[in-house]
Amino acid sequence: MDLRIWIKGIAAAAISGGANGIVTGFAAIGIDPNHFNLQAGIAHTLAIGGASAAISAVLGVALYLRQSPIPQ
Repeated sequence: MDLRIWIKGIAAAAISGGANGIVTGFAAIGIDPNHFNLQAGIAHTLAIGGASAAISAVLGVALYLRQSPIPQ
């Protein structure tokens, strides 16, 4: 496997995981609209979205590395 393809796979896994995390973070609005919303609770909404995106991105990269370890 070419190293460039492997690095692109890592980036794709991070972007995909991060996007999923953002969507999950904004789902909190539906779960607790009094605490997470786009007005007074925007800081909480962005914080949970960012944390979820970071965790999901790391998880996506870890799963990619399990499937495609570092090329020789």
